[in-house]
Amino acid sequence: MDAATLRLAAGGRRPWGLLAGAAAVAALVLLPLAFTLWQALTYGGQEAADLLLRPIVARLAGNTLLIVVASTLSCALAGTASAWFVERTRLPGHKLWALLCVVPLAIPPFITSFAWVSISADLQGFWGAWLVLTTAYTPLVYLPVSAMLRNMDPALEETARALGLGPWACFGRVALPQLKPALLGGMLLVALSSLSEFGAFMLLHFHTFTTEIYAEYRASFDSAGASLLASVLMLLGVVCLLAELRVRGDARYQRLDRGARRAAQRIELGWKRWPVLAGLLLQTAATLLAPIATILYWTLQPGADAVTPAEVSPQLLLSATLSSLELGLSGAALTTLLALPLGYLLARHPGRLAHLLERVVYLAQGVPGIVIALALVNLAIQWLRPLYQSALMLVLAYAVMFLPLALVSVRSALLQAESRLEELARSLGLNWWQALWRVVLPLAGPGLGAAASLVFISIVTELTATLLLSPIGTETLATQVWADTAALAFAAAAPYAAILIALSLCSTWLLMSLLGRGAVLGGGAHHE
Repeated sequence: MDAATLRLAAGGRRPWGLLAGAAAVAALVLLPLAFTLWQALTYGGQEAADLLLRPIVARLAGNTLLIVVASTLSCALAGTASAWFVERTRLPGHKLWALLCVVPLAIPPFITSFAWVSISADLQGFWGAWLVLTTAYTPLVYLPVSAMLRNMDPALEETARALGLGPWACFGRVALPQLKPALLGGMLLVALSSLSEFGAFMLLHFHTFTTEIYAEYRASFDSAGASLLASVLMLLGVVCLLAELRVRGDARYQRLDRGARRAAQRIELGWKRWPVLAGLLLQTAATLLAPIATILYWTLQPGADAVTPAEVSPQLLLSATLSSLELGLSGAALTTLLALPLGYLLARHPGRLAHLLERVVYLAQGVPGIVIALALVNLAIQWLRPLYQSALMLVLAYAVMFLPLALVSVRSALLQAESRLEELARSLGLNWWQALWRVVLPLAGPGLGAAASLVFISIVTELTATLLLSPIGTETLATQVWADTAALAFAAAAPYAAILIALSLCSTWLLMSLLGRGAVLGGGAHHE
């Protein structure tokens, strides 16, 4: 049976149920964004011009664009280089380095900011913000790039080397073009995350659109004015999305071979292993040693030694830990589930409609969490009152905010799940849902594990939406760290920060074990 017959048997048209599910997910994301735009439109024309043409807005725009470009380029370089050395070379302890490259996701940027400011006040401003965002967001590039390197068909690279290309030429001419969807997707996440960062910029005194939006809300509760500034952020997000779409193009990147997955032969580094190890050690020191050492220092100090004396409540510590765990697991499960229909649509039925829905979902990454949270608060008060001050509303906010994170890994995983096996299953009588459940999802398990792990860590370290939407009496580790740090009670904040990091690491390892350790370490294939 040839490929054309298989496609005819499988059915080439988009399943209506799949399309409806993807459209519903996009509508869920679009709802708070549309409400924000509607609020912005309540501003009069002259009032809007007076607000946007202020000199401070030009300075905020310059700061925002500068930090986005700088952090995106540095994260792309560091994340791609780390993934290549870990996945393609005989690097001593490559599995340990794989974990160390992902661990920074467990440390929220506002904790890293506090650590660096504690070391030197000179790190405030742009250079401190650039350092913090690079250390915090490099894993957003490393994870999808390493996953694609691990699952990439090694035959093309081996053929290129057999024809005389060296390792670096082989990477640039053969591997890098195949990495485009993962690399550009990771860079897009870094750019949009930098646009919406808030806590780190506040502690580092680096003023961007997000800090000004917060100031507008705090000063006058002017939701319309803040929504107008948020609309500018969304416009910048649209520019990032269009640029990524234009560069990525419509190329397909799935494997064509029918055989079992085979790992690529690792390259000998020789004497070059020492500068590579030195670079990875320096990266680990910047991303992990400074914040963890600062947390350990304050954990060992009595509360009276802090600027503001305060002691830790064991009962509150346990309650905050349980709340973070519950919200993180439920939010990761819901977000990954919501990403599946759109990810499947993009992987198996790409087209203008699928890409339009994808662009809508990615818009959420460029909107500050405080804007999404306040839009949901107003929506709940006016039309969805039963959801007001509920855990479900908070989990839905997490799903809206972090769906782009899940979609990048889910789409990459489904792209690399061999479509011929699915077509064969459809030709044998399975409908698209049965083929998805029994064939596609098992093949995409490592990528789904990466998506769930990434969303879980993002949720337990999320701050602004949790502050605004958490039910009365519910405290999380992140909100307690922020509250104690804002009060200069550094010793009281340290145990919450330590448990937050430990919880993120342990739970991420558990999720990888359940959904596929190959999401980070690889598995199932022998590395030579």
